[in-house]
Amino acid sequence: MWLGMRWGGQWCNPQTVALVQGLVKDGAVGELRRCFGSRMEFGTAGLRAAMGPGISCMNDLTIIQTTQGFCKYLEHCFGEGLKERGVVVGFDARAHPPSGGSSKRFASLAAAVFIGRGVPVHLFCDITPTPFVPFTVSHLGLCAGVMVTASHNPKQDNGYKVYWENGAQIVPPHDKGISVAIEANLEPWPESWDITCLSHSPLLKGPVPKHSHRVLPDHPAALSPQVTVKIVHTSVHGVGHAFVQSAFKAFDLRPPYAVEEQKDPDPEFPTVKYPNPEEGEGVLTLSFALAEREGATVVLANDPDADRLAVAEKQEGGQWRVFSGNELGALLGWWVYKCWKQTNPDQSTVKSVYMLSSTVSSKILRAIALKEGFHFEETLTGFKWMGNRARELLDQNKIVLFAFEEAIGYMCGSAVLDKDGVSAAAIAGEMTSYLAAKNTTLSQQLTAIYEEYGYHITKNSYFICHDQEVIRAMFDRLRHYGNQEDVSYPRQCGGVAITAVRDLTTGYDSNQADNKAVLPSSPSSQMITFSFSNGGVATMRTSGTEPKIKYYTELCAAPGNR
Repeated sequence: MWLGMRWGGQWCNPQTVALVQGLVKDGAVGELRRCFGSRMEFGTAGLRAAMGPGISCMNDLTIIQTTQGFCKYLEHCFGEGLKERGVVVGFDARAHPPSGGSSKRFASLAAAVFIGRGVPVHLFCDITPTPFVPFTVSHLGLCAGVMVTASHNPKQDNGYKVYWENGAQIVPPHDKGISVAIEANLEPWPESWDITCLSHSPLLKGPVPKHSHRVLPDHPAALSPQVTVKIVHTSVHGVGHAFVQSAFKAFDLRPPYAVEEQKDPDPEFPTVKYPNPEEGEGVLTLSFALAEREGATVVLANDPDADRLAVAEKQEGGQWRVFSGNELGALLGWWVYKCWKQTNPDQSTVKSVYMLSSTVSSKILRAIALKEGFHFEETLTGFKWMGNRARELLDQNKIVLFAFEEAIGYMCGSAVLDKDGVSAAAIAGEMTSYLAAKNTTLSQQLTAIYEEYGYHITKNSYFICHDQEVIRAMFDRLRHYGNQEDVSYPRQCGGVAITAVRDLTTGYDSNQADNKAVLPSSPSSQMITFSFSNGGVATMRTSGTEPKIKYYTELCAAPGNR
């Protein structure tokens, strides 16, 4: 087959070829089958897989094939406008020396493919946070953006994330259209391998560093008074350090102490088991140690591509509290609205204000919206849905102040229509400084929010499962509970009656008169939500980027009711 032969061709990365030759020599049939047996599937999240040889992995050839398909799809959608407007390509610091793959090399190959088709490319010359790519798409009016990153995945992984002309991640039907175009353009075009064009092509444009400060949200100035607070920041061996330092400076805040062992990019992530601050204390051990030495009471942590933010605070007893994504969403949502309200005293304008969250996130924003008079909307899981909905609202001259998902993703303002850990870090620092001036901690303010708007108690976690058949059987059992023939969901759990079921895999919603879900459904992913008679809500879903079965639970109380 030509694809297998391509790995021995003159254009291949010699390190990747050497890996394949070694597997053949060792008779590693199982590993060869894993690498070459099935192609990575392109979806709304783009691609994410281990770096290595074969069509199931991220490597030079699969990057070229993916970009060729994406380019052809853009040509179909925009025609000559693509050559007039162009695209942007960014990358993080990931690298896989055994296969010769790296985010920078993959970004260069992607840029070469576009330039070979006469498309202008704004290629970042150095590592950059993911949110800079969607910002550049919107700011320069480009057709699309590509970010080469695997976010907080294990070190061997990489990814290919795509943004549309509206500055948001792609949603259907673009994913299917791109996937079809990739399959139709697997044979590398002769010019696609030629990254030497990047040194002289007039189509290669530099990034936009002079506009980088505009990535920070159009956020009202902090409410007085403020005091200087000692804060620690870690970028967890990713790209965030310099950008967070700059953001704090732009906000006139004292620069945070940087965790020396983790501030510089390192694709090996040597000090953590998983480079994901969502994991909590295990990732923050060095941050806590630095905070203790410097007398800091707050820790901020970005994931490696700086689009997520975790926050921890030292408690009176000396222990550290790592806020959940939902708790930080409550704090940031409260703060962003408080700042907006201070500069917009005319209450008639509040009717144009919107906040968003994903359907598996806390309903605390809904409670705040009900009392304050602004609008709250839920979307499907993932910032691709919130970003696109925010764009629709902005086009209707609405004000989108804030959006969040429980997986520590926050969109403060609408300068970037995706989660942005850099601006969120600066705003968290600003909020901390304001509260400190009032002798109030983040934990105390969170309690005050719950006292005013109602307690929202959540418990989320996940199970690892690599077997798709096990996952399918488990969800099928929930759909045929006690009845293998007909659809029959459980009627109670833990002695509490189940009052409603929404299945976004099949499109069923018992709360609707026609039993049809309002939110979009997808048979390619599993997601079932149960509502209980005691006000509890529980959702189970599969992850689109990791081998996880995730669950989300929340108990909501009315204001004043503990």
